[in-house]
Amino acid sequence: MNNIFDKFSLKDHTAIVTGGAGLLGKEFCRTLAQAGALVVVADLNENAAQQVADSLNREGLRACAVGVDVTNPDSVRAMVASALDLTGRLDVLVNSAAMDPKFDNTQQGQHNNSFEDYPLEAWRQALDVNLTGMFLCCQAAARPMVAQNYGSIINICSTYGLVGPDQRIYERPGEPPRYKPVFYSVTKSGVLGLTRYLATYFAGKAVRVNALTPGGVYNNHDELFNKNYSARTVLGRMAHGDEMNGALLFLASDASSYMTGSNVVVDGGWTAW
Repeated sequence: MNNIFDKFSLKDHTAIVTGGAGLLGKEFCRTLAQAGALVVVADLNENAAQQVADSLNREGLRACAVGVDVTNPDSVRAMVASALDLTGRLDVLVNSAAMDPKFDNTQQGQHNNSFEDYPLEAWRQALDVNLTGMFLCCQAAARPMVAQNYGSIINICSTYGLVGPDQRIYERPGEPPRYKPVFYSVTKSGVLGLTRYLATYFAGKAVRVNALTPGGVYNNHDELFNKNYSARTVLGRMAHGDEMNGALLFLASDASSYMTGSNVVVDGGWTAW
């Protein structure tokens, strides 16, 4: 019998993380690298991706950076080709790139659009990134995974892909209403549909496709938002940045070898009420 910890090893694996320079993307890259994988940090901001890769390499881990526009098929194919050029394999794809209108202190004044007035162009752009981009990345990664008869794809969802947003937590006394916009729930719901479709499409092949659904991760949010959000969770707080990593590694590795088409929810109990 194998040691259970061996099942979590990604030794000799090659992994791509899109949105690899993002809040969770950076965590995912470090987790996969610590498990033994060579990680391709892929991000629209190539300089930021390079900084993540450099940081991992300084820790004695293995990483490289690539710029990618997930809405551009040529750019996505070039990203996959870069991974294959390194090792001839692609074992793990984490689709973490997405437009996500945050309510932390870095993004103020971006959430005043009501559904009735939401701009069509903004809607189309979000669908291009959050759904079409994920479709293109899965499509490009699937070819080498099918050819080598092995692969794990993890699509990052959100609690708002499972339930509607509680718009009350974004309210501010004396201020105009603020909303989590419509595209976010719609595209994250679509992530689950894509995940299940691909899982069954690859039936009989050793390519597994699962989703990971994080809850809200604390990122210097203001006190009122943190309080409002935390009150909606069973655990009474927002997630720490590293609290999705265990689930991510589980899905990426052979520890979840009998799992496909599933969704692992790590939301502090938000959806359990």
